[in-house]
Amino acid sequence: MRASHDSKGPPSGVDAQVRSQLQRRGLRLTGGRQAILNLLIEAQHPLSIGEIAAALPGLPRSSAYRHLADLQAAAVVRRVAASDEFARFELVEELTIHHHHLICTSCGTVIDVASSAALEQAMSQHLDHLALAHGFQPQSHRIDVLGLCLACRAPGGATIRQEPGRS
Repeated sequence: MRASHDSKGPPSGVDAQVRSQLQRRGLRLTGGRQAILNLLIEAQHPLSIGEIAAALPGLPRSSAYRHLADLQAAAVVRRVAASDEFARFELVEELTIHHHHLICTSCGTVIDVASSAALEQAMSQHLDHLALAHGFQPQSHRIDVLGLCLACRAPGGATIRQEPGRS
């Protein structure tokens, strides 16, 4: 579960963190960036550019791409590569919680999942051990599980879904 918030804006403290991150890059939290930020918070899962454009019809797609690039550069948003041709975008974990992804190899759906604290600790220890054995200094980890979502597993469901807003 992500941080709770009221539907009018981001969770307490997120706005200040985002403003600080943007200021370090010489950027402001403009209306367009704020709209994308609020949408990602509200969605609570990674969104494609098509989903962002559909949810924010007053924001030109070119502006959405520019805002997402700025938010990525400021380490506020990260790109999640799905198995389809469309990347998804979500808030960085420093603004939410540590989680992993289930990625459908048929339609590209990305589902956020969180593990128990015990499993996360065991995974971190094991991954740290593996990394250090190779002279690698780990900083964090991400795990993506590839497979088929419920819709694609259903009879006749393994079709490629069309990106919202695209023909």
